[in-house]
Amino acid sequence: MRTSSPPPSRPSRARLAQPEKPSRARLLPPRQRSRARTLPLARLAALTVLVVPAVLAGCGDVRQATLSQTPPTASSSPGKSAAAEPAPTRTAEVEVERGGMEPAIVTGVRYAAHDTYDRLVVDLRGGIPGYDVKWVDEFVQDGSGKPIDVPGGAYLLLTLFPAHAHNEDGKPTWRGGPVYTAGLGNITKVVRTGDFEGRVGIGLALNRRAGFRVTEQGSPDRLVLDVAH
Repeated sequence: MRTSSPPPSRPSRARLAQPEKPSRARLLPPRQRSRARTLPLARLAALTVLVVPAVLAGCGDVRQATLSQTPPTASSSPGKSAAAEPAPTRTAEVEVERGGMEPAIVTGVRYAAHDTYDRLVVDLRGGIPGYDVKWVDEFVQDGSGKPIDVPGGAYLLLTLFPAHAHNEDGKPTWRGGPVYTAGLGNITKVVRTGDFEGRVGIGLALNRRAGFRVTEQGSPDRLVLDVAH
């Protein structure tokens, strides 16, 4: 009996893996590498600047700025360069709340006329406190509630809190008054309505109701209130 033998098997051909080509890392030039590392930090810094420790209410015109490092003198006027700015148009009341700070000290109040608006500057020491700007029917003394007889076609009241207009010895840091004659384009008189229980009131007697804006400025600290003519 003839036995069949299995067909001879073909030798398997092992497929050799091709050696991988070495990857080529793309190196950035030194300037680009530095930029790539610092860009996230720049974005983070930009986001940090946008965080303001204040709560704003209302739809008034409120701005923040950092201007000259030179402190104003007693005879200085509120910035001649501001004449190029447009007159404010919004009349909505403003309220800014700030907590967790010691009362700021009002060291003086200045005012001057510009081409299309009047500017009032409140000089401060110890930071910019919370404040509100509201339209009122008349000015009254803080604490007693007695009316302050000041003629005007409209009355705008700026109140700062927490704030004082006196030092630890009780001596006033904003001297004179309580009624100051301004005689500007729209602001006729400035009135200190009170310095009572951590609140300082500053009234503006106007010829007419008009738009206003509030600007916070630093170095030194001051609050600026512009009122259109």
